[in-house]
Amino acid sequence: MKGSNKVLTKKDITRLGFLSSFLQASFNYERMQAGGFTAAQLPFLKKIYKDDKKGLSEAMTDNLEFINTHPNFVGFLMGLLLSLEESHEDRGIIKGLKVALFGPLAGIGDAIFWFTILPIVAGISSSFAMQGNALGPILFFTVYLTIFLLRIVWTHLGYNLGTKAIDIIKTNSQMISKAASILGITVIGGLIASYVHINVLSTIAINADHAVSLQKDFFDKIFPNILPLGYTLLMFYLLKKKKVSPVVLIFMTFILAILLSFIGIL
Repeated sequence: MKGSNKVLTKKDITRLGFLSSFLQASFNYERMQAGGFTAAQLPFLKKIYKDDKKGLSEAMTDNLEFINTHPNFVGFLMGLLLSLEESHEDRGIIKGLKVALFGPLAGIGDAIFWFTILPIVAGISSSFAMQGNALGPILFFTVYLTIFLLRIVWTHLGYNLGTKAIDIIKTNSQMISKAASILGITVIGGLIASYVHINVLSTIAINADHAVSLQKDFFDKIFPNILPLGYTLLMFYLLKKKKVSPVVLIFMTFILAILLSFIGIL
């Protein structure tokens, strides 16, 4: 099966780029974007495997596992994986690369698009719009449309990389996975510090004229971000080791936040 002729055309890869926008069309807290991820690739997986029901079933099963990546960069990952599917590479390599790359792509995409380009463009566009200048909404729409159309470029790039670098990927798959994992862990660590906030309002009275704030004088100065890190690790422990449902953890977080705020701790 390996080394068989290509069956996907440039038109197919372009279509895949557009279908990658279905990534978030099916979303749940157990497998996140897996439904949309599989749906976008399914027409091309069927074209690759044709009457091979077992191969198609294995590919779909792998794609339906948990994934949470960036919508604008997912085409790169889809194109890369489809090129490997087309060459009938080992399922372990295909699955391993998917798991290793979707996290770093999410972090890179968030940093580039949500935290840099779009906020800057939105600020400039808002400034024009507040002055009654139609250039504001036109500018924002143009940039957003450009970002959307770049999905096609990323998808072709991923596909071409896969077909040209299969031997390199196979030889260095462990190194690629390790490097991507390190990058992903670094990005996730930064996101925890940036987006998980726990502020303790309690104070400790030293004397009649002075009190120490637990948040400002203790946690922020001695153990900055220790509470967000601790709570995140607790959620990971309950999710991974105790198999607690993500929905239960979300409700638990809501209840704790409301209760602790009500009694004045947070």
